Amino acid sequence: MVTTSILVINCGSSSIKFALYHKSDLKQPTLSAVAEKLGEEQPDIIYQGSINGQEMLPAHSGHREAMQTFIDQASEELSQLAGIGHRVVHGGERFHDSVLLNSETIAALKDISPLAPLHNPINLLGIELCAELFPGVAQTAVFDTSFHQTMDESVYLYGVPYAWYEEDGVRRYGFHGTSYRYITQQAAVLLNKPAKELNLLIAHLGNGCSACAVRNGLSVDTTMGLTPMEGLVMGTRCGDIDPGLIAHMMRSHDGSVEDIMKQLNRNSGLKGLSGKSNDMRTLLLAAKAGDQHAERAIRVFCFRTARQLAALSVSLPGIDAVVFTGGIGEHAGEIREKILANWPAMNFRLEDYPNRKNGKNTQGRISEVQSPLVMVIPTDEESMIATDTLALIP
Repeated sequence: MVTTSILVINCGSSSIKFALYHKSDLKQPTLSAVAEKLGEEQPDIIYQGSINGQEMLPAHSGHREAMQTFIDQASEELSQLAGIGHRVVHGGERFHDSVLLNSETIAALKDISPLAPLHNPINLLGIELCAELFPGVAQTAVFDTSFHQTMDESVYLYGVPYAWYEEDGVRRYGFHGTSYRYITQQAAVLLNKPAKELNLLIAHLGNGCSACAVRNGLSVDTTMGLTPMEGLVMGTRCGDIDPGLIAHMMRSHDGSVEDIMKQLNRNSGLKGLSGKSNDMRTLLLAAKAGDQHAERAIRVFCFRTARQLAALSVSLPGIDAVVFTGGIGEHAGEIREKILANWPAMNFRLEDYPNRKNGKNTQGRISEVQSPLVMVIPTDEESMIATDTLALIP
């Protein structure tokens, strides 16, 4: 049978994202869909592309029901499936590159799951469901952590007993690697310079936020660590904190580790600081209307991002460009401007119109000619996963 398409799947705790590509064009999906609010009262799937519209799912439908509904709805589009690529959050030290899945690699993924208990088990569920629902179709895993496996131990080790690293894998791994790999490739094209000669500071700012120093096309430092909680202030995650804070709050409120970690993961960041929302668009509107809590959350977010970018710069011999990507990074010109204003030593100067237009029609460039180069490059992790999958499948 002729196989012509690649399916990319990203399983979250209460969602699944689908993107279907024709093998001849891995830049634009022929069909994309998002199943959201899984396990809740009103889950749904929204389709775009060869199928359009919204489909409600029965109350409390889970990942299996959502995937089966997608398969039923898109049966014609899926009839010539060549392979399935999965986003997997954590690859530990075992996986330096994307891999073809088999019994051995799946077993290794299960061994790594304790490093990412909130993410990898859900990613594995997606893999297992696809093996059942698409028997015989090759599957791949593309890891958020792989791109950062080029970091030196001076960068990835914590100042804790070395035995923790040897016995429990405690080290900095970094995430958003698929995004950083894509952005590095796109920057090379836009700047007409080989990736192996590029030195970049990249800020991936969305609900999850991180930044990465890329030297000669390789990751040499990043802000996330053992888990995706470290580093920048995010939508609902705290970013860097004093570890003593956890013990302090446990003693003060007679709470458990699980209670505190839930607060740090789900009720901190922009949401916690503002007491209002984790959505930067909502906070910008509220701040303009005089909401001081929203304004404060934005100030903290922008300063922390600038400070982390400045810290990452020590890993680079020079900076060819500072690149913004992710939902906030790609669309919030005001936030980009505020972040760079917190790094006055670099004397960044943005051009108003290109910044407001998010670099469209200027090849991503939003800075003045005399300024260090600042760019906006939209990320496309799904396209990167599809590309890796096509390269790996038999």
